[in-house]
Amino acid sequence: MIVVTNTTPIISLASIQKTEILKRLFSEIIIPQAVYDEIKAKESYGYKEVESDFIKVQQIKGQLYKDLLLNQLDNGEAETILLAKELDADLVIIDENIAYKIAQNSDLKVTRTLSILLKAKEMGIIKRVKPLLDEMISKGRWYSPRVYNGFLKKIGEL
Repeated sequence: MIVVTNTTPIISLASIQKTEILKRLFSEIIIPQAVYDEIKAKESYGYKEVESDFIKVQQIKGQLYKDLLLNQLDNGEAETILLAKELDADLVIIDENIAYKIAQNSDLKVTRTLSILLKAKEMGIIKRVKPLLDEMISKGRWYSPRVYNGFLKKIGEL
């Protein structure tokens, strides 16, 4: 399974020491160089975790298309979508709304960090999502009350 991820999912999971969820669910994830560079730009969440053996860094080929995407996306989001298309990825993990929609419109199967946590719960990797979500929020991750409450109600944790 080819899984490409953007910066935010790695940082969010690293903030709660749960990047191993990605390893347990997918064995390997691929990030574009721009995502690696974003995470390594300052020593914070994800800085050490991005060096994990299950995270592979790969360059994109489509610089021309990247310039087009940069009108709406940041560097990491643009390269994540391009790399996923170039690799014919099975799954792309992107949290930001505009990037998520562009990935969907590019015929990519896309998911978000919250869905990754739910999948980990369903597979018995974690017991509950809410404590991890609350911890991510306490470490700086932001979710609107509508998303927070709606998601937790949907999965029976609120």
